[in-house]
Amino acid sequence: MSLLDISLQSRVIIGISAMVILFTSFLIAFISNQRKKMQYQKSLQAIHAEQKEALMEQNLQLEDRVKQRTLELSEQKESLQVALTNLKSSQMQLIQKEKMASLGELASGIAHEIQNPLNFVNNFAEVNSELLEEIKNIFIADNFSASNKKEISGLIEDAITNIKKINHHGKKADNIVKNLLLHARGNSNETTLTNLNLITEEYLKVSYHGFKAKDNTFQVKLITSFDPSVKQINIVPQDIGRVLMNIYNNALYAVNKKTQTVKTEYVPTITVTTKKENGKVNIAIRDNGMGISNKYLDKIFQPFFTTKPTGEGTGLGLSLSYEIIKSHGGDLKVDTKDGEYTEFTIELKDA
Repeated sequence: MSLLDISLQSRVIIGISAMVILFTSFLIAFISNQRKKMQYQKSLQAIHAEQKEALMEQNLQLEDRVKQRTLELSEQKESLQVALTNLKSSQMQLIQKEKMASLGELASGIAHEIQNPLNFVNNFAEVNSELLEEIKNIFIADNFSASNKKEISGLIEDAITNIKKINHHGKKADNIVKNLLLHARGNSNETTLTNLNLITEEYLKVSYHGFKAKDNTFQVKLITSFDPSVKQINIVPQDIGRVLMNIYNNALYAVNKKTQTVKTEYVPTITVTTKKENGKVNIAIRDNGMGISNKYLDKIFQPFFTTKPTGEGTGLGLSLSYEIIKSHGGDLKVDTKDGEYTEFTIELKDA
């Protein structure tokens, strides 16, 4: 074998050895990578198993919390339901109290207001009786001189005048009683054509006499100005009557409180005016009493809010009044200055 052949064989062997080494290295690297992949997969599966177990435990905890919270909410719901039922019951009692207080004041005012025409009826009836007795005595005397005839004529004229007055005041008393009956039928929601000027004046008198019945020393100057162009409008008279009484009573209360607190000369005054303008009829009720603080203005129409001391108000008068006026398609506004005056304006459609 020549040296050339030996050299060629050596090169071939070296090449084959290098290929074997390279293949072996590649194989070792491949096996190593596969082992790492398998180890990674195992680690990943272990992590997934741990996470799954942790999630299951969290789900169980959440389910327990949800059950507990649901139970708490159920108990709270029952508690709130009981509280709501009690609140509604209290609200109905307060509304009933307000209505009864309003009816009581109305009845008291009506009783004093009706007493005036009845006094006239009784007094003129007694005078008529005396006049007729005098006429009877003159006839018995049977002495008809010119002076007798003149005297008889005068007595008869007086009797006729008194009878007219009896009739006038009797009708007035009858009208007051009818208004009382209308107010008593408070559940009716039917509108009727009503003389707004008339009920505005009548409820003012009724409220005044009702307030004065509680305190005989109470005095107030009442000023009225009724627009004659205000005709009959469609309203629920007893409801509007409630509104008027609530506002009148508040005005009387305000001027009475100011009378008790101010030391300077003060004339308690309530002014009531009606006016027709722009397709509406306005009733303005102004008092020069205590006024309302600005901090209370956005609350005065809220249910159960009152600036009166405990026991003197339910906080429902103005709230109910506001709802009544709104149900008539109108509006109830207030203008006031603390310590000086308050003016409520009722706006109603002129129809």
